Amino acid sequence: MLGSYDFCGHYEWTFEWLRQRGGEPLVVKYWDEGIYQDSQRHATNLIAPLGFEGMARYWDHTLVEEGALFSAVKGPDFFRIDMTDCPSKGFLIRNGLVQYHDYCDHCMGWIDPLMRDAGFGIDHEHNHQGQCWWEFRKTGVPGAPSAPGETTPGDVRLRPDWDGGNVQRFERER
Repeated sequence: MLGSYDFCGHYEWTFEWLRQRGGEPLVVKYWDEGIYQDSQRHATNLIAPLGFEGMARYWDHTLVEEGALFSAVKGPDFFRIDMTDCPSKGFLIRNGLVQYHDYCDHCMGWIDPLMRDAGFGIDHEHNHQGQCWWEFRKTGVPGAPSAPGETTPGDVRLRPDWDGGNVQRFERER
């Protein structure tokens, strides 16, 4: 049986293997079908019916179990996660494992279709150094994501090393 850290290296290798055989569309298809629609059905079963409460139940349990360093906050009209140390990306960095060009994209690859189907939009940034933030709001709710530090003192954007990586941003439709 593979340990969770061993899994990360195989996971990343699989993304690159798929890309070489079918390009980025095959990788995106895998994230949608293999992760969102298959291995993460339990996330859908919590988030779709329970909304922000389902998000809190899913991520509070999952991220603790994975050993992530994070903070999460549930407000009346949003759910936010700030990841200060992603265990899987951190494992890849510490061990010099670089196969797929953007391992971090796999999270958006399965979380975005889940959220769209459940009626939520995402504002998200990651810096390719094991740090990211997510804000989820119901589809059609106007407004920008919170300003740094506005919703949580654990806001990853306040870290001095936040801009040390290549920050990639995703914005929900407003």
